[in-house]
Amino acid sequence: MTAASRLQLPPGPWPTLLDGLCARFPRIDRAQWVDRFARGRVQDVQGRALAPDRAWQVGLEIRYFREVADEAVIPFLETILFQDDHLLVADKPHFLPVTPAGGHVRQTLLARLVARTGNADLVPLHRLDRLTAGLVLFSTRPASRDAYQRLFRERRIHKTYEALAPALPGLAFPLERHSRLVPGEPFFRMAEADGAPNARTRIEVIDADGPHWRYRLHPDTGRKHQLRVHMAALGAPILGDDLYPQLRQAQASATPLPLQLLAQALAFTDPLDGAPRQFRSGLRLG
Repeated sequence: MTAASRLQLPPGPWPTLLDGLCARFPRIDRAQWVDRFARGRVQDVQGRALAPDRAWQVGLEIRYFREVADEAVIPFLETILFQDDHLLVADKPHFLPVTPAGGHVRQTLLARLVARTGNADLVPLHRLDRLTAGLVLFSTRPASRDAYQRLFRERRIHKTYEALAPALPGLAFPLERHSRLVPGEPFFRMAEADGAPNARTRIEVIDADGPHWRYRLHPDTGRKHQLRVHMAALGAPILGDDLYPQLRQAQASATPLPLQLLAQALAFTDPLDGAPRQFRSGLRLG
């Protein structure tokens, strides 16, 4: 079972669902959309198949199933660490995307977990980069979802990461990095810029032995690539990072590694029953 993508239909001039979807997703040819409709792969939120000639209705929420021909298998396995009536906690390996994107549809954490549990209502409550390993928290039912999403919106969930990066003997730890992160060049990179900080990270040293230290990172905010940018800005890009490699030449000769960044722990007070919740990854860097 592949996880579905959801779309709330926006205003537009299209007479039918087929016409509108073809216009909104021009990289998918019309014949492929016709085939998806024929196989019931375009549905309403109750999972009922929709007809291609149904009128385009602004505000209607639909589900559709993305498909990629010859999708490569990612040979690293996720682990379910915890599951109850409201939450599922998974330990994600490096290289596995959380949700469908680009050439990854079935080989995503969400799709795998939907297939394993049979629960099509699974929704990730936050994101990890494809190259980052560690904990991802999922909502298992719509009724309680917003209560857990508020934990992230209101910054009432404590996230702890570990990273391996070059030594920084000239700095005093713990330290905090506050900066303003904005889209950089190319568009998929982030960059620090002048202005009021919108990204804050506390950085501690766990092990200062050798040329590469083990760091503990506490992000107070959740900006895209925040930890990677902050470590690179300090002069210690995370090992295996080919997007923010301030020491590109020094790392080029080393044995290639996955990005040495691990979402190690999550802690929060459960919004439903007030109980303390703590989860730790079973993975280890290096």
